[in-house]
Amino acid sequence: MPATTLDLRETPPTERHPKIHDAFAALESGETLRIVNDHEPKPLFYEFEAEVDDFDAENYDCRREGREKYVADLPKE
Repeated sequence: MPATTLDLRETPPTERHPKIHDAFAALESGETLRIVNDHEPKPLFYEFEAEVDDFDAENYDCRREGREKYVADLPKE
């Protein structure tokens, strides 16, 4: 179960990644950040994979739940 859920669909694009990074940093090891977005967050996945040491890329999950609703789980090691 995610520790934190962020619905970013109403957040301006320039504010999304900093907000996600801050929320992820606040997690404890073993917790997951769930984000709800209006597009597939594939660039975010690559950013986290390259820059965030405690991102558990192997257990990342993203699914489309509607025309403009993507839900992604970003687990923390």
